[in-house]
Amino acid sequence: MVMSKGNEIQIAANNVSLIAAGTEIQGEISCAGDLRVDGKVNGTLNARGKVVIGEAGRVEGEVNCRNCDISGYLKGRIGVQELLALKSTAKLNGDISTKRLSIEPGGIFSGNCAMGEEAHTPQQPATPAK
Repeated sequence: MVMSKGNEIQIAANNVSLIAAGTEIQGEISCAGDLRVDGKVNGTLNARGKVVIGEAGRVEGEVNCRNCDISGYLKGRIGVQELLALKSTAKLNGDISTKRLSIEPGGIFSGNCAMGEEAHTPQQPATPAK
């Protein structure tokens, strides 16, 4: 939701961007809010909010965000400031850096993991669209 106040444009806190099923993107994506991936992304995702990779979602590259839920596939590196949750259908092949990690039974993780207060890497700030 975008609200206008005079000449300023404010983005509401519940702003969610969607990469729908059937969509394929290559490159770097920066998001000021939350991001849901149901399509395919090959590149870097930077989000100030939560990233959700749906069951049909596939990401190959790097993900940096505040929180993340993965139900689909991720190959690469992920840095999460707060909580990374791997759901029962998740497949993650790569390196994790997060404050907290949750893996449901059935979730698959192969790689390295650094956890705790000092483990997460600083997030690159997302630049909102003008």
